Amino acid sequence: MTVNARLAEILLVEDNEGDIELTKEAFEEAKFRNNLHIAQDGEEALDFLFKRNGYEDALTPDIVLLDLNLPATDGREVLEIIKADKHLKRTPVIVLTSSQADKDIIGSYDLHANCYIVKPVDAVKFMDVVQHVENFWVDIVCLPNQNK
Repeated sequence: MTVNARLAEILLVEDNEGDIELTKEAFEEAKFRNNLHIAQDGEEALDFLFKRNGYEDALTPDIVLLDLNLPATDGREVLEIIKADKHLKRTPVIVLTSSQADKDIIGSYDLHANCYIVKPVDAVKFMDVVQHVENFWVDIVCLPNQNK
């Protein structure tokens, strides 16, 4: 049963081209009908979120999938900025990263990440994780419509 009838806007903030392709493939394989937007570094993510530098018409994402280790502005700073902004703070941010370090896990939750997932190294398991994230955050969780 799908709770959300509209398409979800999902922002993937990821600099690894392989992980971007696996995420796209996981969405396609699962036949998810959501809009996946890609930002390849923290600055591009912030431009998208704050609708500047060519992203003036971007929709506010319903979910952000955020890698921590990014060039330019890193994911920790992006997370902190999102959660400090009165218009973005309700946006669920799912940290999806390769780091298993306790300091990164604790630090992400301290910055109000909604969940923290360590990326599996295996491609099939990675795709499975992405599909589970999608199923839970789009089909089960009620998300606020921030584009009204």
